Amino acid sequence: MEFRVPAIWRDPGAPADSFYEVRPECTDVPKTRFRIKAGKTLSARKWHAAFSPEGHLDIGKTLSRIQHGGIHPSIRGEVWEFLLGCYDPKSTFDEREQIRQCRRVQYARWKEECHQMFPLIGSGRFITAPIITEDGKAIQDPIVLLQTNPHGAVLTPQNTSQAATGLARNDTASTTMEPEFSFVEVQPSSHVILDKKEIQWKLTLHQIGLDVVRTDRPLVFYEKQENLSKLWDILAVYAWIDKDVGYCQGMSDLCSPMIMLLDDEADAFWCFERLMRRLRGNFRCTESSVGVEAQLSNLAAITQVLDPKLHQHIETLGGGDYLFAFRMIMVLFRREFSFGDSLYLWEMMWALEYDPDLFSMYEEPDLAGEKADGSKGKAKSIRQCGKFERENMRNGAKKSDAPLPISIFLVASVLKDKSSKLLQEARGLDDVVKILNDMTGNLDAKKACSGAMKLHKKYLKKAKRT
Repeated sequence: MEFRVPAIWRDPGAPADSFYEVRPECTDVPKTRFRIKAGKTLSARKWHAAFSPEGHLDIGKTLSRIQHGGIHPSIRGEVWEFLLGCYDPKSTFDEREQIRQCRRVQYARWKEECHQMFPLIGSGRFITAPIITEDGKAIQDPIVLLQTNPHGAVLTPQNTSQAATGLARNDTASTTMEPEFSFVEVQPSSHVILDKKEIQWKLTLHQIGLDVVRTDRPLVFYEKQENLSKLWDILAVYAWIDKDVGYCQGMSDLCSPMIMLLDDEADAFWCFERLMRRLRGNFRCTESSVGVEAQLSNLAAITQVLDPKLHQHIETLGGGDYLFAFRMIMVLFRREFSFGDSLYLWEMMWALEYDPDLFSMYEEPDLAGEKADGSKGKAKSIRQCGKFERENMRNGAKKSDAPLPISIFLVASVLKDKSSKLLQEARGLDDVVKILNDMTGNLDAKKACSGAMKLHKKYLKKAKRT
């Protein structure tokens, strides 16, 4: 008797672009390759079936499916909260709700603190022009003066040109309507701020605004003023609480998906904050170095081991610092993939890297210290770990060293895939950059992850022998 595969299993899958609608005039945006496939993509039914009646999550049941087929967009936000360590899979529904409410209160406090310093925070508006000098004096140039009236309030007519005022607004407002003004109290122009932390924070606010209006602009979602201002508010609050890092260009690309996937602003903030726990080292700068340089150095070391000929060629071209890979590492391939495919790539990466101790390490710093020191700590089920994490545990990643993130092996995989072209055609660093830029929209996220895993396994074996 011949076995016939049901048509649903042969179906190539439903496109996911409808969940992240692109403005019709943006015709040059890459199409998303990720497709929702029955039996492969983690569905809402399979996700909810992984919870016990009390709310304990058997995350091991979901990791393999995420690694191979991604997550259905309708549940992406709540799954990401677990993958990023917002919640412990061993917690109950009630325990998570209590944590969620406490975090929302904490975010509201931080946001109010920021609002007291600069009242545009939480007002539904944001700025794109500098408001303060490095010595704490209010900016007196014409753009900022147009933003403030003589009484020390920000004037925001909805039909005034953003270019003229430097104050972001909703571009969909009709020009035939009467101007609608909202006034937000600000510090008088004569006020001088003395607190260095506040000065540093206020110096970043307009840069956040400039980045916000450039982030994911092809998406219909960001045609709404409320979504732009929500992104600005979250980044401004984060810049205030993380004083070591503050705000750096690229963070808006990392935060933007959180705004889209999680309706509550506080929940989106905490998801972004957890992502930054992984990545903040890349953004931390000193007088002598930029944090990402350590990862670029790791990339160089991996390439030297796995593809010595390519590494030698790159060094000959003067690219031994691997700065051409800076963007890929900083914003996790957001520019190399379509919006939908970058989300698919991220969740595959996080599922592969998943460590069930993630929540505890974030909530209990002592436990993170034990792990870094190679201490035994609590026993964890290898079945609850992602495949990349399991390889680290099984194949002898040195406990004294922090494990290399999968993102480094992803970049190494891309370089390996383009090795022949780089060796044959790159005669200078400009050629290297051009060849890598030509990949935009043409990369396969699943293939890239598969390549990264193969290189990781090969690298661990070679490192073990040395």
